[in-house]
Order: sequence, then C-alpha cells, then structure tokens
Amino acid sequence: MSNAVRIGILGDFNPDFRSHHATADALRHAARKVDLNLESQWIPTPSLTAPDSEKILESFDGLWASPGSPYKSFEGMLKGIEFARRRDWPFLGTCGGFQYALIEFARNVVGIADADSAENNSGSKNIVIYPVACAVAGRKGDAPKLSGKVPEIRLRPGSYLQSFYGKDKEIVTEEFFCNFEVNPEYEWCAMEAGFPVVARGSEGEIRAIESPTHRFFLATLFQPQLSSTEKKPHPLVLAFVQAAADWERKKLDDSVLE
Repeated sequence: MSNAVRIGILGDFNPDFRSHHATADALRHAARKVDLNLESQWIPTPSLTAPDSEKILESFDGLWASPGSPYKSFEGMLKGIEFARRRDWPFLGTCGGFQYALIEFARNVVGIADADSAENNSGSKNIVIYPVACAVAGRKGDAPKLSGKVPEIRLRPGSYLQSFYGKDKEIVTEEFFCNFEVNPEYEWCAMEAGFPVVARGSEGEIRAIESPTHRFFLATLFQPQLSSTEKKPHPLVLAFVQAAADWERKKLDDSVLE
C-alpha cells in the first residue's frame, strides 16, 4: 500500500498539449513545496462511464478536471465531476474542466437537461458555454481567442480563492488558452447550484467559481498550471494538493476507527 497522496486527472491525455504536461508538473511543484509524496494518474473520460467508475474515483484523494475539450466522452467527464460534487471530494477544474463543471451543475442540479457547450454542436437550445466574445489583443498567431497572460482578473473579497493568493490580493494576472467561456445568460445557474462566482475578467466575464460548503471545490477558466514553476508553485494548485492530503489523512483516520 502506498502512502502517497493520489490525484486523479479527469481527461484524455494528449502528449501534444502543453497544458497536459503542465498539469502533472504543477502537481509535482506543489508536492515538493509542502514535502508530500504525490502520485498522479490520468483517468480517460470513456472509463468514467463504466459500472465500476465510482470505485476507481474513490481510490484517489483529489480529482482535477483537465483542459482538453471536447473530450472523448462527454458523459464520462460529467460523471467524474458529478462524483466530486456529490461525494464532496477535493476538486479542481481548469479551462475545459471549468466549462464542464458549469454544464454538470446546469444539468444535474438546476435541471436543464440539455445544457451544453457550443463546441459540441449538439443543437441544444441551452448553450451554457459559448464562444469567447472578445479576443485578447496581441495573441500569438492562430492561438485561441482567449490565450496568453491576461491581467485584471478580479478576485471576490473574502472568497476561498482570494485567500489562496493572499488576503490583500484583489487583482491577478493568469494564463488562458481557450476559445469558449460562460454564456452570461446562464450565470445564474452557478449561483442557483451553490457555486458563486469568485473571479471576473475586466468586462465582468466569469473566470472562477467555488463552493463555500464543499471541503474543496474550485473551477477556473484560466489554467494555473501554465504559470506554475518549481521555485514558485501556483497557490491554487498548492491549496488543492493540501486539501487532497487532508482528505487522505481523514479517510485513513476514519478507517482506523471503524
């Protein structure tokens, strides 16, 4: 039996995606910073529709919904996110993981059965995730409309998110790499489901949500893994890894008491 903290990465690993390599690297940076033995494993989205998927997810101490949409299994990604929400497992979603968290809430909590992303071309009347409205000036070549380092991400005072950056931090710069964002007409779904908006762009666009009631549930449209380094792990990844370690210890203590 390994005593390592185990992180399951929900998504379909692609060696050509910078963000996929950065995800594992960011976890390693955080683990070294807090002196933890950590193992990470990619969980392909088609496997999350299998009958034993919950048992597989239970073997991890934290779940990270990765970038990389559209996923091989739309339903698989939603099931992985639903497990984290329903079972109160430490959860971090970034980029596509953030987008699918919104879809999962809209479908399974708010009751919009056909909530979807425009990226999937499903013909749904309830497009919760739609194309980025305003392109970032000076982005590289054919990069996504919302890509590169974007300043003026405003944090909600008093949120968990703000506390991870530091109590005096109100505006941050983060790196993005995406063509889709939240349709503002469906912003109410996040609040209705119990996941308030805790970061916004310069024009009020939703950039992060969190749960005030889960042990750790945070999703961001930006990708903190892209700016994490060995010397300076990203504070959100650090907080996620610490939450997973705390959950691993609690599960172990509970099993001893049984």
